Amino acid sequence: MVIYLPGDQREPQPVPEPSFDELTPREIVVELDKYIVGQAAAKRAVAVALRNRVRRQKLTPEMAEDVLPKNILMIGPTGVGKTEIARRLARLAGCPFVKVEASKYTEVGYVGRDVESMVRDLVETSIDMVREEKLDEVAVRAEQAAEERVLDLLLPASPPAPAESGSTTAIETESHRRDQADRTREKLRAQLRDGKLDQRLVEVEVRERSMPAFEIISNQGVEEMDVNIKDMLSGLFGQQKKRRKMMVAEAFDYLIQEEESRLIDMDHVTRLAVERAEQMGIIFIDEIDKIAGRESGHGPDVSREGVQRDILPIVEGTTVNTRYGMIRTDHILFIAAGAFHITKPSDLIPELQGRLPIRVELTALGEADFVRILTEPKNALIKQYIALLETEGLKLNFTDDAIAALARYSVMVNEQTENIGARRLHTILEKVLDEISFEAPDLKKKHVKVDGAYVTKQLADIVKNQDLSRYIL
Repeated sequence: MVIYLPGDQREPQPVPEPSFDELTPREIVVELDKYIVGQAAAKRAVAVALRNRVRRQKLTPEMAEDVLPKNILMIGPTGVGKTEIARRLARLAGCPFVKVEASKYTEVGYVGRDVESMVRDLVETSIDMVREEKLDEVAVRAEQAAEERVLDLLLPASPPAPAESGSTTAIETESHRRDQADRTREKLRAQLRDGKLDQRLVEVEVRERSMPAFEIISNQGVEEMDVNIKDMLSGLFGQQKKRRKMMVAEAFDYLIQEEESRLIDMDHVTRLAVERAEQMGIIFIDEIDKIAGRESGHGPDVSREGVQRDILPIVEGTTVNTRYGMIRTDHILFIAAGAFHITKPSDLIPELQGRLPIRVELTALGEADFVRILTEPKNALIKQYIALLETEGLKLNFTDDAIAALARYSVMVNEQTENIGARRLHTILEKVLDEISFEAPDLKKKHVKVDGAYVTKQLADIVKNQDLSRYIL
């Protein structure tokens, strides 16, 4: 089997992906199928949840306010695609998305991350998304303005030559001087665009924040502090300007960023971002099984039920204080996931179970699934390795029996040691291609075929030795 990379002449040109608003649940599943193998039930559930958001937007405001998202609980072993389904869904819809681990949170009163930080993280992600969109909108204008400023630095405006005011000679002289300056400026513009002036030094006025030295003493990490200390103090102590010499290329990039900041209205960005986080945000809570179970009254489990009770109002719908104001969580979609090897969903407190009404079970992956994972998705592992080594001029070709062997050994190691699902393919492939990756720049033979015999040669001895495979594979 020869894997063709995107962009290969024999592959059809990609067509623009349809708008999220236009996608039916069936089409959403088709889009997810491009990246994730199997797990039809989970894809179907998230597709309906996403489509319901489109439907809700078409309702009257009074009705839309009462239509709450149907939160999802994914149940399945590690490495079967739970996180990837949620991440791809958010990317497909252009929604703010954060992934958090439930085991990282602690009950109120304990030192550690509080559950409200997941909402703050979502808002920060939304701010970044909207800001990037606005940057794209003003990119051309910012580049044009920065170009004019660079030309001003390269060719400063000279004062008019002294002459008798209002005389014909003075007017003609000034007109000639301006024409000459315009011609020179256009020549410099052409050279600037061709990169011929990149190494020339110019003096640019840059802003520096004058920040005093200080220490923050807190029982929480700095990332947990809701108040942005730097922003607050920069407004208090102001900004200083200084002139600094830099290359034209560096100055051009700096001035583009300065113009972009000037053209973007951050208050407008914040309003849009907050609304998007509230109406379209997705929070993926992984490892929720780690906080399942009732209080044991001793040991590290003492705050499990407390964390669940802290998460409950967030999922149920409340307001969270952030540096951008109060954020409502009523219409944020929550997707929780866990392996539930030791515990079961019914070990969660009843109130939290009721806030995760849609349950989907993801199945363990077999050998046939691994073969598909290696070859079918757009971002398939084999395609990634082919592309990486092609940067060294090396043409890598995997045969059918090589792919079958990789899948077979992955399943074998999962059964013998710990079942980590498709993540095992990463370690197996890395071991198989270790020698080729190391020698690639120096290899004279630039066409390498990986067949079943080569895979067996690289892996057979390690797989047979269970103690060795636990550490290497």
